[in-house]
Amino acid sequence: MSRPLPGVFDQALASAVRAPSPHNTQPWRFVVEHDVIEVWLDRERLLTVADPRGREARLACGAAAFNLVICLRANGLAVKVRMLPDPGEPDLVAVIRLDGNQRAAAVERKLAEAVFRRHTNRRPLLDKEVPSAARAALKSAALQEGAQIEYLDASGHYTPVASLVRQAETLQAEDPAFRAEAAYWTHREADSPDGVPKIASGPPPHGHGVVSLRASHENEDLPAREYEQEPLLGAVLTRDRGPHAEVRAGMAMQRVLLTATAEGLATSFLSQPFETPHTRASLDRLFAGIGQPHTLLRIGYGYPTRLTSRRPVEDVLTHRTGPDVPAG
Repeated sequence: MSRPLPGVFDQALASAVRAPSPHNTQPWRFVVEHDVIEVWLDRERLLTVADPRGREARLACGAAAFNLVICLRANGLAVKVRMLPDPGEPDLVAVIRLDGNQRAAAVERKLAEAVFRRHTNRRPLLDKEVPSAARAALKSAALQEGAQIEYLDASGHYTPVASLVRQAETLQAEDPAFRAEAAYWTHREADSPDGVPKIASGPPPHGHGVVSLRASHENEDLPAREYEQEPLLGAVLTRDRGPHAEVRAGMAMQRVLLTATAEGLATSFLSQPFETPHTRASLDRLFAGIGQPHTLLRIGYGYPTRLTSRRPVEDVLTHRTGPDVPAG
């Protein structure tokens, strides 16, 4: 097909960079050629201590790919998606190709609109129960992308997972390399194009809750506050594991997050237990027989917080004009 109007790809790429990533590292780059957008992992932006294998980075790239897809579909374009399509290019995460026109579904327009409102809410949530209809909507969102979300309160895994979160936070606090890496990416100025600005961090907790706020995401300029005692926690899982599953889990995670935003819910991540080998292995054992856990989401109702900035699209975009032009 002929190349789409430039504005359509511009909007899709602006949506892509709004995806979440660990410490807002934004570990992606994009290559556009005619009617194709490639999503590449940017290894220069890996967290070498917390995420040396790039597992969290691939989740982020999957989330960016989902934002691309949902924006294009909301604009009436059909797309084909191939994840990790080239064994010789392991950092080529996904290829998204236009495939004609289609009528945009209402849910696609709803999710595309939520892209620019979704943000990680690190502040205390309200003690308000998430209703069963909203929980079902998030479950359906994960299933549509070939994954599942397991609510820990329903599975009996709440207490052991909360213990692993606290254990990982303690291990990270005792690791100078981890603390240095986290310090580099957090407490940035408000207009920083990457990293987590101080104003997007949560207040220090007053007392100890069931799960702990990541220490590097505390804003000590704010007075200490009580956090909700038992937030709704959901684990995003896939049946298989490995890089391909990580990308698909990222797409599912993003559909869940956008669905939550559309439902008026606030979300944040509990990444700590995935970032230390001991707690990561314990998580895998805990969910054995159910699926491979990829991320933990804290879900509830909260007050809006400021969105973190992103690098301009032109900083992460390459236009390829022919088959002999390199992708870098």
